[in-house]
Amino acid sequence: MANPGFAITLAIVVITTFVTYSEGAPRAFFVFGDSLVDNGNNNFLATTARADSPPYGVDYPTHRPTGRFSNGLNIADLISKQLGADPTLPYLDPALDGDKLLVGANFASAGIGILNDTGIQFVNILRIYDQLDLFQQYQQRVSALIGAEQTTRLVNGALVLITLGGNDYVNNYFLTPISVRQLQYNIQDYSHVVITEYSKILTRLHDLGARRVLVTGTGPLGCVPAELALWSSNGECANELQQASQIFNPLLVQMTTRLNQQLSSDIFVAVNAMELQNDFIDKPKEFGFVTSKIACCGQGPYNGLGLCTTASNLCTNRDEYAFWDAFHPTEKANKIIVKTIFTGSNKYMSPMNLSTIMEIDSL
Repeated sequence: MANPGFAITLAIVVITTFVTYSEGAPRAFFVFGDSLVDNGNNNFLATTARADSPPYGVDYPTHRPTGRFSNGLNIADLISKQLGADPTLPYLDPALDGDKLLVGANFASAGIGILNDTGIQFVNILRIYDQLDLFQQYQQRVSALIGAEQTTRLVNGALVLITLGGNDYVNNYFLTPISVRQLQYNIQDYSHVVITEYSKILTRLHDLGARRVLVTGTGPLGCVPAELALWSSNGECANELQQASQIFNPLLVQMTTRLNQQLSSDIFVAVNAMELQNDFIDKPKEFGFVTSKIACCGQGPYNGLGLCTTASNLCTNRDEYAFWDAFHPTEKANKIIVKTIFTGSNKYMSPMNLSTIMEIDSL
């Protein structure tokens, strides 16, 4: 399933007043987006965009597939651990009920994008506005448990992660040699369209009460194994997809800056996804990887063709690989990404990282 959502561009909502639902308890955590952070919602949908069969989950604590597009934990799981909280359950999971709702919820659905026509080949997926509608439904359910005022406190005090952008290129603009979107726009104009829509999504999320939002975009799309298999003859990253990433990330920073100005506060903190990813793609051995080009699980050149299945080539040591499958990082790579989210310098995050934000929140 094509989703290069691996690459990270991030923003964090910060306001001067901060409340929590329960003093001293881990803050609630809400997750929106695509397969980078889907932890099982698509298991409950009639779609081909799913990761509910082996060898997915081979290194998860249960050693069973969960719907995560990873050998183990994904980025959302690892952020939950840093928060000292249990991983959020998929919103569509019937087990998410009662007090478990107070931990938060994961609304992400593999295959979606910022644009509504992204991922149409996967049919039944929770597009981003579907996810936001479910978030509103979630709040109604929680209000029935703890009341409207406490629900507002819980949501306002929560951390939110939203991961979108990569599919709008790989599963839309570059899906076919000549796509509808290519006939409509050049890559620069298309990126402006995508960023404009992303701004609307973030505004809607804020309207629904989110006050701490990690917003990830895309990184070096042309360097994932799937794109190397299609376009690279010598292991070099695919130029057109790299150009898309190089256009998208600065536009995302500009967009978050404009939102800051509209809200008259430094609300968003942006992460340079290209810089973050390029570190271990360009110098994998410095991060303990044997390769950043070949996927652990797959087939064809760079193990980048088709899905990861029981019939695929499977590496024996996932920690030696930056990529788990054709598009998604291994758990080890996810840990590097999350560490940068928390502690990265202003080379990656401007003006501050998540650890600094959490220090501010604790005052």
